[in-house]
Amino acid sequence: MNETAERSFRILVVEDDAQISRVLRLELEHEGYAVDLAVDGLAGLEKALKEPDLVILDLMLPKMDGLEVCKRIRAKSRVPIIMLTAKDRIPERVAGLDSGADDYLTKPFSIEELLARVRARLRERHPKSNVLVAKNLTMDRDRHEVARDGKAVQLTAKEYALLEYLLLHRNKVHTRDELFNGVWGSDFLGDSNLIDVYIRYLRGKIDDSFEEKLIQTVRGVGYTLKD
Repeated sequence: MNETAERSFRILVVEDDAQISRVLRLELEHEGYAVDLAVDGLAGLEKALKEPDLVILDLMLPKMDGLEVCKRIRAKSRVPIIMLTAKDRIPERVAGLDSGADDYLTKPFSIEELLARVRARLRERHPKSNVLVAKNLTMDRDRHEVARDGKAVQLTAKEYALLEYLLLHRNKVHTRDELFNGVWGSDFLGDSNLIDVYIRYLRGKIDDSFEEKLIQTVRGVGYTLKD
């Protein structure tokens, strides 16, 4: 996973070609991004206004074309937009940029180039930070501080390490062995059931006082932290 994707940025792909959409989703998820899809302009506009971290927007779309979608997004949001199109003529490229797109790629394109442009746009919008976030839970790794809804949470060293691991890999379901090896290390002589104990400690400090629970049990598998 690259360092930009570490924060689990959410990317909206607005593309009506099912094959292209599928490839983009697989490649972006492989890089560690959370991906949402829309297959027409109206659905794309609706999802884009829910503030993803970046939008990949096709120019030719049913119901509302990409230029109009881009203009309407830009009227309300500064979310980075990378526009995709099969048209390589200068007027179309200028129109896309004038409508508010931050970048422009012509089909067929290299997935490596697209990923590089995604990383560049995200770096511009979100300068590198050492703060991990999941909803109203924050972990400042420079200050070694954790807070939920703005209130400081005091953790032991191992509780902190376990929470850090869950935040770095949020939305992924982990087995007890994965968590044990990731936090305590494979050389540690202990029982992976220790994870259950520390998950209970963490829940008592970051979840029990809140209606929305971040740490969730996946029966028969292990645990996950949802953002």
